[in-house]
Amino acid sequence: MKKQFFFSASILQLLIFTFFYSTTTTTSAQLSPVQAPQSSSPAPGFNTVPLVPVSPSGSPTPNIIPKTPSIDIIQILKKGKRFSVLIRLLKTTQLINQLNSQLVTTSSDSGGLTLFAPEDSAFTKLKPGFLNSLSDRHKVELLQFHTLSSFVTISNFDTLTNPVQTQAGDDAKRLQLNVTTSGSSHVSMTTGAVNATVTGTVYADNKLGIYQVDKVLVPLDLVLPPAKAPAPAPVSKGDSSKPDDRSKSSSSFDDDENNNLPAKASSGAGSSNMKGMWIALVVGIAFAWW
Repeated sequence: MKKQFFFSASILQLLIFTFFYSTTTTTSAQLSPVQAPQSSSPAPGFNTVPLVPVSPSGSPTPNIIPKTPSIDIIQILKKGKRFSVLIRLLKTTQLINQLNSQLVTTSSDSGGLTLFAPEDSAFTKLKPGFLNSLSDRHKVELLQFHTLSSFVTISNFDTLTNPVQTQAGDDAKRLQLNVTTSGSSHVSMTTGAVNATVTGTVYADNKLGIYQVDKVLVPLDLVLPPAKAPAPAPVSKGDSSKPDDRSKSSSSFDDDENNNLPAKASSGAGSSNMKGMWIALVVGIAFAWW
């Protein structure tokens, strides 16, 4: 009896196991369809870098690839967080457009730009009202005096020849900038009106260098009185090189002399001549009557 019981229980367990196994297999087959095997290596020509990367906000960035990497001086100065006055001057004078355009058209092998950037505290050291007293032309000159038409690294300032020519012009007296170096990174400069020091590097790549200075580089041209035009050389009376003198006759000189007489003297001479004529006429009549 016991053998029959165990035999029946075994058959029952086998049936139950077979039932659950078939149910599980069917459910798995419905939930997980067969997928094609994927290759572990990318297909030929497949670019793993997205052509249009997604920005942090979730919107794709424009699919624009510039021919030349653009450099925005204003954005660089904004990241410095201490050049708000300089930024305002570059914008109001519109000189920033010229500088950015120069960077785009300049190759990394030659040219470039070097900009001396006075921090906001440097402008507070100027005479009160100095910036407001400058005309638009002088504001542009002030900014150009802070700009060199070549890229200079912090370690190559000792290769410059004094006076250093800036974009403001080449007047050695009124637009002079002399640079001296000490050690590998200490750079000081003088304009004849201001002594300044480079206090750090704001930005430097292969064609743009922006260096922070502790004072505004004011040129002598904005301090000295305006240059006067030279007076014309005096011309001697006997100079025979003037064609007008050679063409004048003696009668014309007499006319000039008469014309130069005062009005009273001329009228007096005329009245005296009239009196003389009347006296001569009376004397003549008297002699004829006698």
